[in-house]
Amino acid sequence: MSSPSTRLLTQPLLALGAAALLFTPAAAAGPVAAANPLLSPSPLPYQLPPFEAIKDEHFLPAFEQGMVENLKEVAAIATNPAVPTLDNTIIALERSGKLLGRTSTAFGILTGALTNPTLDKLDSDLSPRLAAHNDAIRLNHALFERVKTLYDKRQSLGLDAESARLLERYYKDFVRAGALLSEADKTVLKAMNTELASLSTQFKQNLLKDTNTSAVLVDTREELAGLSADAITSAANAAKAAGHEGKFLIRLVNTTGQDPLASLQNRALREKIMAASLARGSHGGDFDNCTVITRTAKIRAERAALLGYPNHAAFQVEEQTARTVDTVNRMLAQLAAPAVANARREAADMQALIDSAGGGYPLAAWDWALNAEKVRQARYAFDENELKPYYELKRVLEYGVFYAATRLYGITFKARPDLHGYSPDMMVYEVFNEDGSALALFLGDFYARPNKRGGAWMNAYVAQNGLEGTKPVIGNHLNVPKPPDGQPTLLTHEEVKTLFHEFGHALHGMFSAVTYPRFAGTSVPRDFVEYPSQVNEMWRTWPEVLKHYAKHYQTGEPIPQALLDKIAAADKFNQGFKTTELVAANVIDQAWHQVKPGEVPDADSVIAFEAAALKKHGLDFAPVPPRYRSTYFSHIFAGGYSAGYYSYFWSEVLDAHTVEWIKAHGGLTRANGDRFRAALLSRGGSREALDLFRDFTGDDPDIRPLLVRRGLDTGAK
Repeated sequence: MSSPSTRLLTQPLLALGAAALLFTPAAAAGPVAAANPLLSPSPLPYQLPPFEAIKDEHFLPAFEQGMVENLKEVAAIATNPAVPTLDNTIIALERSGKLLGRTSTAFGILTGALTNPTLDKLDSDLSPRLAAHNDAIRLNHALFERVKTLYDKRQSLGLDAESARLLERYYKDFVRAGALLSEADKTVLKAMNTELASLSTQFKQNLLKDTNTSAVLVDTREELAGLSADAITSAANAAKAAGHEGKFLIRLVNTTGQDPLASLQNRALREKIMAASLARGSHGGDFDNCTVITRTAKIRAERAALLGYPNHAAFQVEEQTARTVDTVNRMLAQLAAPAVANARREAADMQALIDSAGGGYPLAAWDWALNAEKVRQARYAFDENELKPYYELKRVLEYGVFYAATRLYGITFKARPDLHGYSPDMMVYEVFNEDGSALALFLGDFYARPNKRGGAWMNAYVAQNGLEGTKPVIGNHLNVPKPPDGQPTLLTHEEVKTLFHEFGHALHGMFSAVTYPRFAGTSVPRDFVEYPSQVNEMWRTWPEVLKHYAKHYQTGEPIPQALLDKIAAADKFNQGFKTTELVAANVIDQAWHQVKPGEVPDADSVIAFEAAALKKHGLDFAPVPPRYRSTYFSHIFAGGYSAGYYSYFWSEVLDAHTVEWIKAHGGLTRANGDRFRAALLSRGGSREALDLFRDFTGDDPDIRPLLVRRGLDTGAK
């Protein structure tokens, strides 16, 4: 997924800041400030943030000085006596907030990937201040009047297409931020935004802490029967690091499903792991998220009503390519019934297998992954562990991900061991266009850490900026378990998919060629941002690419054709489960965000509210719990996807349609790559998203390819 915080951080004026009344400018003075690397542009190539020089104590003075400078810049624009022009108002805003943006970017990267108690505390303290500053700018009446003056006469300004869109976007951003409200209502709105910022940070920090404390401690090696030797060693190392030497610790990932469930033979332990996963954020104590959720949902509903919308989902979806809540609901309805029907058929197959083996138990959620793997082995005669020796991380990256990009776009990659990220495990590459000109810097942070948030995401460490001539620095972040020292990093089939997916986001950021930072890279609607990254997944199993990278890490032998054939044959396997868990998460998201303020349940009813929503949509199938329950659904309560988790399905509609187009036009060719780069990847948000899709495919989106891909084809469009 593309990090929402990063996409906002490329627009520091519209996303960041702190209220003037909360400033302490004096804090920026003194010896710390004098040596503060954040206070000036990075001297490193591509302005890569100087992570090795940045210390925790540098952030507060840099934030505060950045806030002061940003407000001075905005005040100068708002009070400029000259007649408003695009240059002295809109472009001036685009150029403002450099220090604040630079500081916020580095801070956001570290709090997501390498946090600590000091940064967590600062994050909590700063969140409401940043929200307040955001409001101080977007609710500045004099500033809005200048924007509105330009907007009202936009047809007579003779603007080029990108500049005209920039003006329109700024006007809409201000209006949606409450610029047309009365002063009294603006005061109410400011308080809402401040509290929501604090709640988001609280949810995020609660979840990380609870996920760590919910790790399952196992006493004996015998209980881990079924896990690989490397997985057992990693569990032993994790236990030792946590002060439990001689035992084993199963750390949780952010989703409901947990990787060990596909291998563990001990059913009681599987149940314990699933219970720990499902209970995160909802079992009382300091890290319980139920109150955070209900308060967040209520304020979002109240804010939507204040701004003139029936609910928060309507407010959010209006700016997406879907446009309306009804459109989202119709798409989910098209997916829900056939997905659950498929899942029930899959469950019946597994129950038959359990019964034939004398298992003596009804299939439960903690049994699904293990028995699905058994069915896969019986039906297709292979299991996931057969693939891992052919999926060594660095080889997949360089001979798979990079190779496909070179074939498609002509770009090349050079390792830069002289440049560093914030972790010694990170990989750094310089990226070049076919003519040898510099394109971007790419960083990979692939290993899981206890102080790193779950999932996978892309960050723009430095966004492309046509006004300043800045080239992009892009990071991809995964959570692959780090193997014991001296052992290779062998990926699962799903992790290979994730690697290709996140690099699709990276390409979107690296190929950006817009004038204004407001439109750079992945600054597109939420339900469009996953589309290019999902298209890039297609190359992981493209025969020419797969054979180039999938070679045994010890022998160098290519992956056997017979195994490739089995992978292809199993492509739709378990899609009922996969689609159902995702649709269920989408229904939960929409349920929380299509309510009015008086319909939000209390904290004690969070789980019941969620269960009722699933039942209403026919998704109350216990063996397939939602991919995320509300209490650990960070996408929607701490990650910018509120009422927008449907974006993955919506983007997959565009993706599946595009994949069929690419296949029909020759597949892995420079012509297709160059077309995709020119028509879509380089354009960022500078045009309407669906127009970019139509520019590439020449057609409107069609849901049928997605239904076919997921084995859900009902003949409907």
